[in-house]
Amino acid sequence: MGKIIVFVNQKGGVGKTTSAINIGAYIAKAGKKVLLVDFDSQGNMSSGVGAKKDKPTIYELLAGQCSCEQAVKNTPVENLDAITADTDLSGAAIELVDEENREFFLKKALEPLREKYDFILIDCPPSLGILTLNGLAAADSVIVPMQCEYFALEGITLLLQTVKKVQKSINPKLIIGGIFFTMYDSRTRLAQDVVRQVQAYFKDVVFNTIIPRNIRLSEAPSHGVPICLYDPSCVGAKSYEKLAGEVIRRG
Repeated sequence: MGKIIVFVNQKGGVGKTTSAINIGAYIAKAGKKVLLVDFDSQGNMSSGVGAKKDKPTIYELLAGQCSCEQAVKNTPVENLDAITADTDLSGAAIELVDEENREFFLKKALEPLREKYDFILIDCPPSLGILTLNGLAAADSVIVPMQCEYFALEGITLLLQTVKKVQKSINPKLIIGGIFFTMYDSRTRLAQDVVRQVQAYFKDVVFNTIIPRNIRLSEAPSHGVPICLYDPSCVGAKSYEKLAGEVIRRG
């Protein structure tokens, strides 16, 4: 049975979608079957991985208007599939949710796919709203990308409080799969201090690999491909390859 991992950070611009795409791509290149699930109505993951946003999307799957097989789309990376999203998803919390299953509609939709993939990676919106709660309810583990800045320290405390609440009331099997740093600039003392503080407090939860600032990582989404196809020799690509290896080893 495949492992479901949700990428969560309520702060935007931390590299969450970029990380989900590139970690998924490198896990696929390692020979694992991977499904990326775009659970953000902006649809950035869909664009960044080169998957067509044609119907059906995750919204149609949630609404019962298509099968899992119909919702899954191919990507340019072998072993890597995707379920795309568009602006229709923004209405899902209102149109598809009732009081009894408000946190579980994604979990129910993805359950038939667990047997077909080694890893299912969910990219949630930058918020702690109902879509993110559904991602946490559906997942086995949560991975947190964290930017190396002061306010990120406050944000991660709030996020982990939310995760604890989910563990108590919605998904007791959910674990913290790991925290990793993005957009790291070794030239700044602030970045170094943030890394030291988080490593000291969270210890083994923090991944060893740190993702540096790298312009090639920013360019790749505009070409609709992960970094492994855009510039596999750049420092950003090599860093994500190492991080994907860590994710696989943690299982």
